[in-house]
Amino acid sequence: MENKSLEVYKLLHKSFGQQHWWPMGGGFRPREWEVCVGAILTQNTAWTNVEKALANLRKHKVVTAEKMLQAKTNDLAIMIKPSGYYNQKAARLRGFSEYVLSFGSVQKFLKNAGRHDLLKVKGIGPETADSILLYACGKPHFVVDAYTKRIFARVGLVKNNAGYDEIQKFFEKNMKKDEKLYNEFHALIVELAKRHCKKKPLCKSCPLEGKCAKRI
Repeated sequence: MENKSLEVYKLLHKSFGQQHWWPMGGGFRPREWEVCVGAILTQNTAWTNVEKALANLRKHKVVTAEKMLQAKTNDLAIMIKPSGYYNQKAARLRGFSEYVLSFGSVQKFLKNAGRHDLLKVKGIGPETADSILLYACGKPHFVVDAYTKRIFARVGLVKNNAGYDEIQKFFEKNMKKDEKLYNEFHALIVELAKRHCKKKPLCKSCPLEGKCAKRI
């Protein structure tokens, strides 16, 4: 199965090139903190909306975990309003900030964070946790999102009804456990979904054109 997974990766990389994810605009301290905040804000919304919320946080200088805890929940909610579900997300950001600072600093959290404990934090599900672990902490946890499930079900490498953990295990079992590879592969999957593998697929000129029927 490794060859099939890597075949998809190579086809996408050849077509789209290096993606340089996670997209960070800068200004947060440390820079990985933007990834953590973005992973929570992107729940149930498009990244374009998250960018607006992040820009508001920069504008008001709420760019550290400490500043996020100091901000009033209502004020924080207004800043992140473009991301949707802003009252809920404001509370989650404050709770997450408190959890992160319980390590002593964001840097210590990034070094010592574990998936099991991270999933205990309110509002942190598997996809959010793995995004933080992969993109902020640099730990090899494959991120599974709706795009991943859609694409790999269509090419026949995972079942249509497969759950998050099952799909993640498929990748982590059949590919080299490497954070840079996981990072780039997930970014390429997102790019494929945006360009071609939509809910109603645009198969013409897709890098995987014809591969779905062949079940590569």
